[in-house]
Amino acid sequence: MRGPGDLAIGESVSTSWDDPGISGSIALQYYKLCLSDARVIIPVRNGGARWREAAHALGRAVGHADQVIVVDSDSTDGSDRVAEEQGFSVERIDVRTFNHGRTRQEAFARHCREASFVIYLTQDAVVKGAESLTNILSGFNDPRVGATYGRQLPHVGARPIEVHGNQINFPEQSAVRSFADAPRLGVKTAYISNSFAAYRASALRECGGFPSHLILGEDAYVAMRMLLSGWRIAYCANAWVSHSHGYSVKEELERFFDYGVMHAQCADLVDRFGNSTDTGWHYLRSELRFIGRTAPWLLPEVGLRTLLKYTGYRLGRNHRHLPNGLRSWLSMTKGYWNA
Repeated sequence: MRGPGDLAIGESVSTSWDDPGISGSIALQYYKLCLSDARVIIPVRNGGARWREAAHALGRAVGHADQVIVVDSDSTDGSDRVAEEQGFSVERIDVRTFNHGRTRQEAFARHCREASFVIYLTQDAVVKGAESLTNILSGFNDPRVGATYGRQLPHVGARPIEVHGNQINFPEQSAVRSFADAPRLGVKTAYISNSFAAYRASALRECGGFPSHLILGEDAYVAMRMLLSGWRIAYCANAWVSHSHGYSVKEELERFFDYGVMHAQCADLVDRFGNSTDTGWHYLRSELRFIGRTAPWLLPEVGLRTLLKYTGYRLGRNHRHLPNGLRSWLSMTKGYWNA
């Protein structure tokens, strides 16, 4: 007997989350069945109070606590004990061996041999509502979907700049993207976030899993490979977490330097999607309107951040021409350059 994840591309499935002919309770039971066939993987290091909040929320949302695998990288603040208190499985690794792609892939290989789906979260993403984990699996009702990701709402107290970023990257309307959208969206076609994402296990294996050579962006790398292989990516706006970052101006530069490095490291894939400048200009125009309306005193900061994003990204794309010490200073992932 096949599980809910054992569908081939092009094969239909009788249950639809949005089908008006199916009652909500039947659909919910179906996706609870999917959740029982899933594992949740979270890398953690010194998560602090936010991780405690996230662990408690996840403990309430997940069906069985032992479905959650926490990979702890030498936490010194008791983050591993927080996970154990919730009944999660805890795997401890040397922080020096942590890698965004390899750590997630090794946990997937060890713990998901029998699972049809795997859900990834980060330590600062707080699941909102008991149905968010089942809702993020609803995208797999389409057998052509290889990965899904949920909506990220800003944390309470987030600044207007972060609020806008979440609003434009995680809108109210769900969507499904295929490689056919690349001429319009460019590399944004492969947008996904492992802060709250789920993968069909068979599709993740088919595409080779998460890479170990990238500085970050292992999620986008897999999404690009999936799209090029004919799979689709679904955004599930009814699956929610609270997750946002209050980056400083310097951290904004570092973040986009790392994005540039990642795009240089997999330029062969990025070039297949093209570079749609329209999406960048749309983001900037939207940000200027939003900040001008809600916090006009931040407009000079928006201009500075935009300049630093562009500068960081271009330096990252050309990082091979920079000395290693400068790469480390420019990067948010400093351990990558010291490994």
